[in-house]
Amino acid sequence: MVIQIFGTPKDHRKSKPFYDHVFVFSILDDHIWFRNYQISCPHTGTQKIDRGDLEKMTLVEVGPRFCLNPIKIFGGSFGGPTLFENPFYVSPNQIRSLEKKQKAGKYAKKVKAKTRRKMHQLSNPLEVYEFADMWKE
Repeated sequence: MVIQIFGTPKDHRKSKPFYDHVFVFSILDDHIWFRNYQISCPHTGTQKIDRGDLEKMTLVEVGPRFCLNPIKIFGGSFGGPTLFENPFYVSPNQIRSLEKKQKAGKYAKKVKAKTRRKMHQLSNPLEVYEFADMWKE
């Protein structure tokens, strides 16, 4: 995975020379977080670092970085016994289905309110106003 995905093409115009990487995989909030760091040294290319100067080295994040949300881990490549299943994972299809049901609920409320209003108007008709035709000629 590391060689195929994170390799920079040879003699690419935007590639920068650096030598050492540190890949960090950490687990936090039920996700796997990936970070790619470069070891940065305060020396020029021809000088070597003394053992006492190792504290001057720093890590600079160069990317890529990403977060993995594991759903299932199988015993084989693409199948086999399930070794791990994330109980907190909700598929996007389930989320869309719930949103559609909520929207359908809103429409049902509107239709119900409209029929209640019609029934109310039919059961309580307006009284005829006796002076309504007074100014008509």
